[in-house]
Formats: sequence, structure tokens, C-alpha cells
Amino acid sequence: MTNDNTYFDAMEAKIPHGKVRTRFAPSPTGYMHVGNLRTALYTWLIARSQGGTFILRIEDTDQGRLVEGATEVIYRTLAECGLAHDEGPDVGGPVAPYIQSERRDTYGTYARRLVELGHAYYCFCEKTESEEEYGGFHREADPCRSLTPEEVQAKLDAGAPYVIRQKIPETGTTTFHDAIFGDITVENSTLDDQVLLKRDGLPTYNFANVVDDHLMGITHVVRGSEYLSSAPKYDLLYQGFGWEVPTYVHCSPVMRDQHNKMSKRHGDPSYEDLKAQGYLTEAILNYVALLGWSPRGEKAEQEVFSLQELAETFDIGGISKSPAIFDIEKLTHFNALYLRAMTPEAFHAVAEPYIHEAVKNPALDTAAIAALLQARCERLTDIPEKVAFFEDLPAYGTDLFTNKKSKTNEEVSKRMLEAAVSALEEVSDWTQEGIHVCLTDLAAKLEVKNATLMWPVRIAAAGQAVTPGGAIEICLILGREECLRRLRIGLEMLGA
Repeated sequence: MTNDNTYFDAMEAKIPHGKVRTRFAPSPTGYMHVGNLRTALYTWLIARSQGGTFILRIEDTDQGRLVEGATEVIYRTLAECGLAHDEGPDVGGPVAPYIQSERRDTYGTYARRLVELGHAYYCFCEKTESEEEYGGFHREADPCRSLTPEEVQAKLDAGAPYVIRQKIPETGTTTFHDAIFGDITVENSTLDDQVLLKRDGLPTYNFANVVDDHLMGITHVVRGSEYLSSAPKYDLLYQGFGWEVPTYVHCSPVMRDQHNKMSKRHGDPSYEDLKAQGYLTEAILNYVALLGWSPRGEKAEQEVFSLQELAETFDIGGISKSPAIFDIEKLTHFNALYLRAMTPEAFHAVAEPYIHEAVKNPALDTAAIAALLQARCERLTDIPEKVAFFEDLPAYGTDLFTNKKSKTNEEVSKRMLEAAVSALEEVSDWTQEGIHVCLTDLAAKLEVKNATLMWPVRIAAAGQAVTPGGAIEICLILGREECLRRLRIGLEMLGA
């Protein structure tokens, strides 16, 4: 053991100071669940709202839970969401490396330093790895806590396997401050001597976080409120090293309902699931921002925010202590708002792949189809079912021709279609204006309301009662020959 401060002074000299620094530190375990995305968003917003630095750190010390390709999911999700990081494994930075497994030697050095400072100790007791990582150890029963330095050194020289545990004070209290929950005080006697460094030389999650957050100059730490119970032990680690404690922001969980947290195991959606279900990234981010945070002041009543507006509006004081319930219907409402606010060109771009799932005919104008959908679409995945009739006329019954509001029945519809086919055959200008003039003039000639004519024309053209767009738009997109072919099929079904 040595008290040489050269290494530690050099590490301290690297730490950036003078501005807000936040970090998103996910474990690469497969997918980005909604709670993780919210943590990333809030962390990014705290940095951006205060002109600070946003850091990505990959926490991969729990080797048993790693999933191949999960790190790429993290990069892709942050990029899609516009949450660009200023420092990280792929972009570098002044306190690299930003992957915990590449910082292994650092944790061992600091764990031994804490032993020298009297706030940790070597433990040579036989414990399972799960006990090392997650607890299950009673401090008062540990004989290693009272070993003399000479006894410890003898065991080390003999090559005895060990862990390093935090030495929690046996009496008194520890008070930890959180920006949301305020001061939290616990009796030190209720805290266990948690493992800091495992037998394999890798740190536990709790220790690695404290060391990395300090050495990376993190000023604000956003995490779930389930970590509040561990917070006093973090505070004691900071005190033991003589370090300044960052501002902690513990966020209440995102719930599926009043009693259950969201969980992938229970089928709750991840960010990628929501994307696959037809939700826009912008709508997801907007909704997730409001899961536990509310704008204040002049923006208090505003619901729809761009990412830039969130960065300008976000403040920690708006974060709630209460759990947030994930409401898929509310997200769907947000998604519809975003879809309808897009330019026609932008909507066509996102809708086209979904249109092509059902509409294969290259002669059909996908831009025209998209124009019908935009005001009527809540999720992009709804599109294929809505537009499949353009590709193939579905089977339908003649009962669809009867509509009380439009004052039609099968007999009236037959008369309307006969007249419509004759009139449309004469249309030389197959445009929306040309079809509109033809059919409205025909309704006037037949002395019926427009709806009485349009209903059977639309039913015959689409083969279904609910369609995006009316008779004129559908006839236009289908084209003259296909439109007339379908109207004649309708006439045949009605016995003409």
C-alpha cells in the first residue's frame, strides 16, 4: 500500500470544470425501454438547457447481462432521437475511455485508495458472486472488517482471493440530498458494507458509477428513484474520497398502471417497439418528456414541444415525485398531431413504405394516396389496411349500398351507378376537377343530393364503408379504366 498521490493528482487534473456536465450511462443489455429513453432525454435536456456537455458512457461491467449488438442499438436510438453526445466511446473526449470495462485498472486503484483512507476494507470471506454484487451480507458478522493491516497484507501476500467492501460507519446517520425528493436521512446501522470491487477485479455498478462520475466531472446525475435506497452509500463514498457530491435527480418510475412498472417481460413496448408500431420518433420523445415532467410558467399549458423547444423550456423543478403512467392512447393522440402537422411532402416520405406494403401497382400515385391519409392517420402502421382496396377490390356485400343518412338503398344505388357510369365514360379530363364537375352536375340533373350519388359510387369504387377520401379522390387515383370497371361490378352485384 502506498500514499503516493501522484497518480490521483494527475487524474484530478484531467477533470473538466466550469460548466454543467451530464451523462447517460446505459448497460448494453438489448433494447431501449421507455424509462431508459426518458433518462437519456432528461439528461440531455439538463445539459442543453444550461449550455453544458452531454456524455455517453457504456456500463458493461456486468458481463453476464451483455447482449451482442446492444451497444449499436444505443448509438442508433440516440442518433434517431437527436440526442447527440459531446463525448463518448465513438467520439472521444478529455476523460476517455468511456467504456467501463476499459477502465478496469482505475477502479482497482481507487478501491485500494479507499482502503488506505479507512473507508473500505479487504474481505476474504467466501461469498457467491451474486452476494458480492447485490448484497445479502451482514456487516456485523464480517470478521475481515477488524483485521489489522499486517493480517491483511499477509493474506494478500499468500494470494488469498478477496473483495473490497465499503466500510460504513457503525453509528450515526447519513443525509443525502436529491433535487426532487429533498434530504433523505438514514441510520448508518441499516446500511450494508456493499462490495466495491469483486474477486474478478471488476467493480460493482455502484462503485464504478461514483468513480466515473467524479473523474468525468459529472455535475448532475439522472437516475431512477429505485436507486434512492443506495444514495446514502454513494454519499459516504464521496465523503470518503473527499469529493464534491453531484446534483442527483432521481425520477419516479414509468408505470404500466397504478400498481405495475413497465417491463419488457410483461410485453410493454421499448422505443424500437413503438417505432415498429407506427409512432414517430418526435411524438415518442414529446410524450416521454411529459412522463413525469411538466413545463412551468408561460409554457405551463403547452403540450406539443419540438426537441429544441424542450431544451429551451426544461427545468429540473418541473419533474414530479409521482410515478407516471404510460398511456398508449395519449401517445397515439400525440402521434396523430405530429402526422397532421407535417408538410405533405414529409408525410408522403414516411407514409410511402407503408402504402407500398399494400399497394404494389406502380401506376397508382402514392403521393395522392398519402394526401388522403394524412388527416385520417394516427399510426403509420394503420396505413396498409386503410389503402389495400386501391390494389384489389375487396369482396363486399350489397348491404353497404344502403345508407340512411345518404338516403340510399340498393334500388337507389343501382340507379345512381347506372347514371354515374354513363357520365364518367364521357369525361375527357380525368382530373379531380373534371370528376367533381361531372358528378355534381349529374346529382343536380338527377335531382338528388350529392351524397345520394357519391355514396354508391364510393362503395363500388372501394368496396368498403370507411375510406380515406371520398368518391371523387378515389376515382381519380384508381384511374378511368379501373374506376369504371369497379362501378360496373357494383352494378352487376345490384342486378343490373
